[in-house]
Amino acid sequence: MKKIKYIDIKEILEKNSLEVKSEVSANEIFLSLKTILNSSGEDLSFFSNIKYLNDLKKIKAKACLIEEKYIKYLPSNCNPIIVKDPYLALAFVNNLFNPETFISNGIISSYSSIDSNSKIEKNIQINPFTMVSYNTEIKEGSYIGSNSNIGPNVIINKNVVIHDNVSISNAIIMENSIIKSGARIGGTGFGFEIKTKQKIKHSGNVLIGKNSSIGSNTTIDRAVFDSTSIGEFSNIDNLVQIAHNVHIGDFAIIAAQVGIAGSTKIGKYVKIGGQAGISGHLVIGDNVTIAAKSGVTKNIPNNAIIAGFPAKDMKLWKKEIIRNSLRK
Repeated sequence: MKKIKYIDIKEILEKNSLEVKSEVSANEIFLSLKTILNSSGEDLSFFSNIKYLNDLKKIKAKACLIEEKYIKYLPSNCNPIIVKDPYLALAFVNNLFNPETFISNGIISSYSSIDSNSKIEKNIQINPFTMVSYNTEIKEGSYIGSNSNIGPNVIINKNVVIHDNVSISNAIIMENSIIKSGARIGGTGFGFEIKTKQKIKHSGNVLIGKNSSIGSNTTIDRAVFDSTSIGEFSNIDNLVQIAHNVHIGDFAIIAAQVGIAGSTKIGKYVKIGGQAGISGHLVIGDNVTIAAKSGVTKNIPNNAIIAGFPAKDMKLWKKEIIRNSLRK
């Protein structure tokens, strides 16, 4: 069991520019980080959602990451650790209690297969039954799990984590990104001439920006030409399909079972709910939110919030739902 002192919590938050106020002593020890309802007297907890206000009044944790305006609801047994954004604070503090386990140990398994034309830098971990093909470069500090196929025509940059059973070809993965189990990146897309069904050869690649995460069993197809691209600091959930020539901006959040058809361009800071479908050759602006199960069939301007099928302004969609329900 990992014991974390309050001084360590304070230091990691201040290191990431989060202001912290608390009367908890520097050497106070916490045994774990838990939710409000599951916490006990040796734990740290957090409060970031008003829905759990009644639970907060019964919290048993030793201390809680919380906004100042809510500390009046804390019982006397729980000490406030005041921050402006408790959920962001949680993200940093969680790293103390649950440190990254997928860190390279520098060992390349004798049961792996490394092509002589590939380039492997120092401190690389490659687990058993993984194959690295020709014209592949893996840079320092990367971790590759078992039963994966890497290459051909792949560059894995520094400190990338690739889990088990992953297939990557014709791709560039930038530093600190995570590729989860079962992902398929860089395969040929769904492209053919519509009348004759003649297959169109794909010669492009996939580019995944730094600090991004690709979920389990997600598929990202290589471009016909140029690149299919995912921006920096993007988080893509499990079972997502991203077709050829799609461009997604930085800081995207895409939930499970989303499908994005070919050649669509998506801006920065976009949020896409689960099972949404987006047609091909569209332009989706910056800061757009697309509700779950929406069907997007036309271009969407910056800052729009849309829902329904065909997707439209969410306020308009809600009014239509109400009108339709009153007719029944």
